[in-house]
Amino acid sequence: MNVNIALAVLVFWPFVGGLLCYAAGTKNERFRDYLADFVAVSEFVLALFLLSGSGAPGSSWVPESFDASGICGLGLHFTLDGFRAVYVTVAAFMWMMATVLSREYFSHHENRNRFYLFLLLTLGATIGVFLSADLYTTFIFFEIMSFTSYVWVAQEENGPALRAAETYLAVAVIGGLVMLMGLFLLYHALGTLTISELLPAAAACADRRLLYTAGICALVGFGAKAGAFPLHIWLPKAHPVAPAPASALLSGILTKTGIFGILVISSNLFLHDAAWGALILTVGVLTMFGGALLAVFSVDLKRTLACSSMSQIGFILVGVGMQGLLGEENALAVHGTLLHMVNHSLIKLVLFLAAGVIFMNAHALDLNEIRGFGKKKPLLKGIFLIGALAIAGIPLFGGYISKTLLHESIVEFGGGSLMRAVEYIFLFSGGLTVAYMTKLFVAIFMEENADKKVQKKFDGIKAYMSAESIFALGGSTLVLLVWGLFPHTIMDKAAELGQGLMHLEESGHTVSYFSLTNLSGALISISIGVVVYVFVIRKLLMRKDRAGEREYINAWPAWMDMENLIYRPLLLGFLPFVSRLICRVFDSFLDTLAVLLRKTFYRDSPLPHELPEGNGLTLIAGRVMNFWRRLGNRIHHRDGSGDKDYVHVLAMKYEEFMESNRIIERSLSFGLLLFCIGLSLTLIYIILW
Repeated sequence: MNVNIALAVLVFWPFVGGLLCYAAGTKNERFRDYLADFVAVSEFVLALFLLSGSGAPGSSWVPESFDASGICGLGLHFTLDGFRAVYVTVAAFMWMMATVLSREYFSHHENRNRFYLFLLLTLGATIGVFLSADLYTTFIFFEIMSFTSYVWVAQEENGPALRAAETYLAVAVIGGLVMLMGLFLLYHALGTLTISELLPAAAACADRRLLYTAGICALVGFGAKAGAFPLHIWLPKAHPVAPAPASALLSGILTKTGIFGILVISSNLFLHDAAWGALILTVGVLTMFGGALLAVFSVDLKRTLACSSMSQIGFILVGVGMQGLLGEENALAVHGTLLHMVNHSLIKLVLFLAAGVIFMNAHALDLNEIRGFGKKKPLLKGIFLIGALAIAGIPLFGGYISKTLLHESIVEFGGGSLMRAVEYIFLFSGGLTVAYMTKLFVAIFMEENADKKVQKKFDGIKAYMSAESIFALGGSTLVLLVWGLFPHTIMDKAAELGQGLMHLEESGHTVSYFSLTNLSGALISISIGVVVYVFVIRKLLMRKDRAGEREYINAWPAWMDMENLIYRPLLLGFLPFVSRLICRVFDSFLDTLAVLLRKTFYRDSPLPHELPEGNGLTLIAGRVMNFWRRLGNRIHHRDGSGDKDYVHVLAMKYEEFMESNRIIERSLSFGLLLFCIGLSLTLIYIILW
């Protein structure tokens, strides 16, 4: 298949497929489900085909760009490189598995037709973001993706879902507007938004202040979607209320579109820029530690995984920051960033789909309510354990490899006490990851429920997954397991394939992942995790209930919610108050100025004498005609008793004319006539001049 056609199909086929599924669902829901599976599977097969072609040095075809000129003014432009091929394949794989599991998950839900429609529309928009060749195309599909994925969050249509969807949409819209302003500034400064042209254009830009302003605006927009601090507020709210398949995609892929944008900005506008790297590193450290801390306190399964996503995004941003600080010697940071992106995507696919299976059967997410659910379910226990070990950075799993690369990039930079503090926070955040994942695993799969009847009910559930769900969860876990077991054969090759986006040319030296030096970082984090779990979670974040059973508690202060503490009062209270105050001040000022001018320079003059009827012209003409009438009467000796008063007659004729004119002016035909005249004059002007 020609690569141009393949790129077009990758982007637009899910849009067509979503509409077809919606139409099919109105007649036959079973056929719609299979059609949705077919769309997702065919998308993955095509993405895999492009990945295999881009990774083969001697392949018979070379990836090219695809342009859809004339669409949205500037046209839509797509391209394919190693990074895009890797992430389009990851996205298509995740969508395929999430779509397959959705059949069982939504078997008893309403509005399934709507969900499948927006599931596939969001797939097309996400692929469009990753394949975009210019930031204008990125922005178009970024905004489409934000609005279509909003429906996922609001799917259940209950109070928490609608409030979370409101927050999600507000962050997406505000972030998108700020990003758009950054693109305006960027186009003004560089004269192009084509990604391949940004690096030389930025190097030649004399106004660095304008470039930084544009970059920060873009960072706000992309960072909002990535869930970076302090724009992370939608993550802990959206994931618990969204359906599990949607949560897997929100966490695993949609956040990566934001990271993709940050990588494009960082690697093209600010390549090897230490100041920009320090800014991204600071945001990354705050996001990494803040998300891990929130996850430790959470007692909701999906909220914990959502806060974990925030933390892992922080790890990735640390890698992006280190790329800038390390300059040309940033191979470790580049490979660590890309691999941790893929790791997080695959891990959260497994964990959120597993959480979906738990919710399908237990109809709850609170750890105290689902406690002991998986005690006698070895398949689900093994699946969840592999995901937990991978995200915790345990050796022999993928998360360990990417975290080792990121840690070594920090160590390689050195940098004194500040960087030493960054390293400590990095290791401590990894320890918190071990602690909260241990909490989840022990609560769900090791402990028993405080209610013996509930535990007996859980143990009696045997067919807790359909064959399709087993395929989705088992296949995702197998890919994750194989991916981590062969770091040099698979992971290093993927990193080298995708490093071109970050302008890394060399392959970098081979890292001995399992040397004692590299293992020491993982062992430190594991030790911290054990201490936090034993002495914080088991001692401080658990208490005895009235029956004497120990239960998990959320000790995080309710008032420490950035959305309710800062954003909502700011956007819904303070800003409207200030805006109204400014408007009132300007309104009063203008009124005062108008009165002052009327009292001084523009004093009111006496009103002229108002005529009883008609106007001045009808009055003069009527009087002239009355004069000639009286003169004729005298010449012909008539008494004039039956003569007309022409002043009145002309005044009445004038009123009739004005009324007819007003009727014509208000008519549609008159408006259309004026429009046609104006259009004709415009066309004549264009043709002649």
